Amino acid sequence: MRVHGEVSDDEAAAAAAGEPVPLSPPPAPAGQQRLVVGYALTKKKVKSFLQPKLLALARKKGIHFVSIDETRPLSEQGPFDIILHKLTSKEWEQVLEDYREEHPEVTVLDPPNAIQHLHNRQSMLQEVADLNLSNGYGEVCTPRQLVIMKDPSSIPDAVAKAGLTLPLVAKPLVVDGTSKSHELSLAYVEASLPSLDPPLVLQEFVNHGGILFKVYIVGETIRVVRRFSLPDFNTYDLGNNDGIFRFPRVSCATNNAEDADVDPCIAELPPKPLLEKLGKELRRRLGLRLFNIDMIREHGRKDRYYVIDINYFPGKLLFSMLYVGSISLPMCFCAQASYSACRVYSFVRDGSLFS
Repeated sequence: MRVHGEVSDDEAAAAAAGEPVPLSPPPAPAGQQRLVVGYALTKKKVKSFLQPKLLALARKKGIHFVSIDETRPLSEQGPFDIILHKLTSKEWEQVLEDYREEHPEVTVLDPPNAIQHLHNRQSMLQEVADLNLSNGYGEVCTPRQLVIMKDPSSIPDAVAKAGLTLPLVAKPLVVDGTSKSHELSLAYVEASLPSLDPPLVLQEFVNHGGILFKVYIVGETIRVVRRFSLPDFNTYDLGNNDGIFRFPRVSCATNNAEDADVDPCIAELPPKPLLEKLGKELRRRLGLRLFNIDMIREHGRKDRYYVIDINYFPGKLLFSMLYVGSISLPMCFCAQASYSACRVYSFVRDGSLFS
């Protein structure tokens, strides 16, 4: 026997293993409507998101997570109040778009066509560049960049023609959720450029003191954490390699810099009014409500910031939103959802779990 709101051992084990969690619908707490959230996530995302503590909290709040079976028609499942997803196949995107047309009352986080914008690094930063944001708190830029689709031998000439300055950060053009799509290379010798592997994006490297800011945007709520990033270019030992440094994903949670002994001028977070303006504009332009921005501050320029990447539905984000703790209930997304739907994604902890 279990008390209402608790998660069984089997359910907790399933979540920890990344398996779907077919919870039986509990009665909603007194005075609260039961909210059904269908989720279509990869096993990796299920494992990181559907933590036992999250499930326990959700059930106490009358929120019921239901795994969507991709082998069955979506119209035969549910009914759902919200669909939460992070699958990238064309087939799934079409299924979801068709479902949205048939069921406009269901909130989809987020629309597939909006998410698609972040799957390509060529288009990813265009909205930031077009924004041309500058106010009394600073300016937000994007690095100059160049897209190379094929023929690595042509890269030196293409770089020279575009007027880009070495060193250059090379990133895979397509962001598909794999670890490979987050691998970086730093090329600082022209002769090394043909050894890069297109299709890719080349961005001018900006010295930033080795600190990156991850800006989590959840509707109107913003949280910022520090991560260690690539060190400034002049700190490398350039004589001991072939002109390219290769890095795995550099801004993951294991590179937490929250408590590190860092120069305060480098560690200082971007001004809140600047981030609020940026978040508001990008939500509107991108049509997204759950994403994070990777931002750096140019070393020696207190008020100049660069957005270098945007990610949809980062792993820590929704777990932090729903995690038990010091919880507030801002009405983050009521423009497109009822009050009951707002409950599922408006639980935002003070910020300690964004590390």
